Amino acid sequence: MDVRVLLKDGTQMNMEMQVKYFEYWDERALFYLSKMFDSQIRKGESYEKLQKCIHVSILDFIHFPNDNKCYRRIHFRDDQTSQLYSDKMELQILELKKLPPEVKTGEDVLAWMRFFSSKNKEEFQNMAKTNEYFDEAYNTLLNLSADEKKRLEYEAREKALKDYNTQISSAEKRGLKAGEEIGRKAGEEIGRKAGEEIGIRKGKELGVQEVRQVFKLYMQGKSPEEIAVLCNISIDKVKQILE
Repeated sequence: MDVRVLLKDGTQMNMEMQVKYFEYWDERALFYLSKMFDSQIRKGESYEKLQKCIHVSILDFIHFPNDNKCYRRIHFRDDQTSQLYSDKMELQILELKKLPPEVKTGEDVLAWMRFFSSKNKEEFQNMAKTNEYFDEAYNTLLNLSADEKKRLEYEAREKALKDYNTQISSAEKRGLKAGEEIGRKAGEEIGRKAGEEIGIRKGKELGVQEVRQVFKLYMQGKSPEEIAVLCNISIDKVKQILE
């Protein structure tokens, strides 16, 4: 889910919900936050028109494994004094897996996290009884579930995600195979058996890194030609990896 929201005071929000683990989520969030901030003014316009932009990550996986905080807000701050530099760009990260069994706070965001974490119809109904906003959200979900077209769109998106994950896995395997071949050739030059073992290991690392970099740039909207230049590889190799 990806929703763009414009608030009455001019603040813009980009809300994304991610169910499966995403390795480069920090880079993705920063990219879309920066893109949203940059898109507010056109060439020649004054910087004073820039309004606050917030990227909200609603994650159904553990992103920060070293603490139990389920909700955090992140800003630009001075490293030494911790003084806020600017509040014009903000990240909000909600980790649903960390939500405690009982929420003993009045924070609305935690209540919404509880709503998002509901596992069955009864839990949704109980949340809907607590206030009008949850009730409206629950009824919207019911209408969405009853809409055949929307259901087909959802299933198509699920298929696209599965296809993408399969392509990533397949590309990594091809990268490993290509890396082994590079390693063998490098190993012959370095010196028979010892050189081959070193070369294969290095080749595997280079192969996987190259494939990941290609897919990362592709998901950022880069063209195959741009990816070839940035990764210093041929356009044919970029197309081969993406296929």
